[in-house]
Amino acid sequence: MARKRKSHTAEFKAQVALAAVKGDKTIGALASLHSVHPTLIHAWKKQLVGQAAELFQVGATTSTAEHEALQAQLYEQIGRLKTELDWLKKSSQLRLMSYVRASTLRSRS
Repeated sequence: MARKRKSHTAEFKAQVALAAVKGDKTIGALASLHSVHPTLIHAWKKQLVGQAAELFQVGATTSTAEHEALQAQLYEQIGRLKTELDWLKKSSQLRLMSYVRASTLRSRS
């Protein structure tokens, strides 16, 4: 029977990665202490160190997925507003032409 893979929480990964960055214990000691493979600890540590700068960037609080979703929503809104503006322009031109015709007819009479 196949064994099910372990699924570790983000908090657990962060805790182990921080312990690895501290360097108080060796990777092997941390691996046996937390019952994970040393390769996982190396990967988590690399990910933590690689993405640490993003935590301190000003204005970079949204992820790329959120940014793309917002961008799509804004483009959709721009499209609706542009269509509405075109309709209003056409409508106002028609009203102006009908007003000019009416006033021309009145002045001829």
